Amino acid sequence: MTTVVLADDEALLRKALAALLPLEGEITVLAEAEDGATAIDATLRHQPDVLVIDLEMPGVDGLGAVAEIRRARPEQVILMLTRHAKPGVLRKALKLGVQGFVSKSAEPAHITSVIRTLHEGKRWIDPDVSALAVVDDCPLTERELDVLRVTGEGYSVADIAAQLHLAPGTVRNYLSNAMQKTQTRTRHEAARYAREHDWL
Repeated sequence: MTTVVLADDEALLRKALAALLPLEGEITVLAEAEDGATAIDATLRHQPDVLVIDLEMPGVDGLGAVAEIRRARPEQVILMLTRHAKPGVLRKALKLGVQGFVSKSAEPAHITSVIRTLHEGKRWIDPDVSALAVVDDCPLTERELDVLRVTGEGYSVADIAAQLHLAPGTVRNYLSNAMQKTQTRTRHEAARYAREHDWL
């Protein structure tokens, strides 16, 4: 029997999976979570064999929740559900040690078999998801992306520096590099450009 915690903010999908997964195989759903914070709490409390988590959730998103869970439970097996995975996000998830990626449109029988595969210690990335991960045309470094991400939230250079533990001069350098690479005039335009190209 494989135990699972299900985290997804779409109630309909989450409830459907909670009902269907046990029918497809020997799976017990220990708890459901509707956001990242609840997912962290439920995973640490129930310690499931596999955490099935949605990438995009309100508040703490899937990646934020995974990072937090990894700190407390480095061995936690994680399957990420995604609708449109961006290359940068996939890379981050892989760095965090996520073992599996499945499209949210997958059949419950397929999700069940992937849960079993991960529980056996193997990895799984759906072909349509991995194809997206390979197409990476982003010229920006991880640090430049971090700075643009915070810029997009409207923070000043000093605030960005404080938030990312960098010197203001370093932040300005990253921003100016990002503006050059995206051929934009302001840091806000650069952040918008990066978001439109699915790099953030």
